[in-house]
Amino acid sequence: MTKRFPPPPLQDAPLAGARPSIDARTLLALRKSANKLVLCDPGPTESEIDELLIVAARVPDHRKLGPWRFVVLEGDARKTFGVSLGQILRARGSAQAQIEEAEKSMIRAPVVVAVISSPVDDGRTPVWEQELSAGAVCYNLLLAANASGWAGVWLTEWMAYDAEAGALLGLRGDERVAGFVHLGTARASTPERVRAAVPERTARWTAP
Repeated sequence: MTKRFPPPPLQDAPLAGARPSIDARTLLALRKSANKLVLCDPGPTESEIDELLIVAARVPDHRKLGPWRFVVLEGDARKTFGVSLGQILRARGSAQAQIEEAEKSMIRAPVVVAVISSPVDDGRTPVWEQELSAGAVCYNLLLAANASGWAGVWLTEWMAYDAEAGALLGLRGDERVAGFVHLGTARASTPERVRAAVPERTARWTAP
C-alpha cells in the first residue's frame, strides 16, 4: 500500500516549529464539509483509515492523556448499527419516518468514525481541556481525509447524546460522543455557506 503520510517521528525527535506550505494554506482557506447526502463510495480502506486516525490523533493534548478513542463503522456494521438505532426509537414509539432515518444514518457514507471523548481523571487536567482535545481530533480527521482526497462531514445528531445509543458504542463512565465523522467521495459539490463575521468577533486587549 502506498502511504499517504510520512511515518510518525520518533519520540523526542526535534521537530520544526513551523512548516510553511502553500498547499496547506489553500486547504485551510477553502475547507468545507461535504453535505451528508452527497457522500458515496469509494471511501478509505481499513489500512487507510488506520493511517488517517494516526494523523488525526496529532492534536494538542495537555499532559499527554490521549482523552479520546475511536469506534469505526464500515461495511455491514454500519447497517447493523443503524438497525439498532431504529429499534431504540421504535421502542419509544417514535414516528416511522424518524425510525427509517435512524436506520439509514450510518450508510450515508462508506465509513463513519465515532470519535469518543474519554476524559482521564488525573486530578489535575480539566475535563473541558480534554473535551476540546477530542473536538480537535474530529477536525484533524476531516483535514487529513480532505488532504488525502476524501470528502467528509462531522455530525452529532440525536444518537450522540442518547444513553442507549451510547451503550451500543460501548461508552463507559464519563465518555461522550464528540462526533460521527462520515468519510467518502463527494458525488457533487457543496455550495459555500455563510460564515461568521470574524472582525465582529475579534477584540485586541489593552490594559485598563
